Amino acid sequence: MKIVFLLSGKTSEDYARKSIKLFEDRLKHYLPFEIVYLPELKNPAKLSEQEQKQREAALLEPWIKPENALVLLDERGKEYTSEAFAAYLQKKMNAGLRNLVFVCGGPYGFDESIYKQVPERLSLSKMTFSHQMVRVFFVEQLYRAMTILRGEPYHHA
Repeated sequence: MKIVFLLSGKTSEDYARKSIKLFEDRLKHYLPFEIVYLPELKNPAKLSEQEQKQREAALLEPWIKPENALVLLDERGKEYTSEAFAAYLQKKMNAGLRNLVFVCGGPYGFDESIYKQVPERLSLSKMTFSHQMVRVFFVEQLYRAMTILRGEPYHHA
């Protein structure tokens, strides 16, 4: 199974890019992993919240296909402990999925059309984090889950 982390727009902060790269490189020792950046919206300040979500939905549509199991990173999603997230990933791997695609949307969340097509949602916390931090937290938790599944000491180091 390949895991894809689909991001709306670039990672703009240097600290975040470096942290993401660190975990991205580590993850590739465990399973195929790829970060895909959807194009940034042009002139988002001139668009309403709804227009932004609709345009982001149009960029996400090509990813909604049978070989991709999508999971939206969303504040209303299911929360896991690190151990439970590792077990969740193991279950997905055992299911024989081709691609597990985690989606980090734009600043306003997802368009209703996306919520209707993609029912699975994951929340990293009840707290609100910047999109830059969410990216770092997610790839770190993904790496942590892989070390938990392999019984490696990272989780308790």
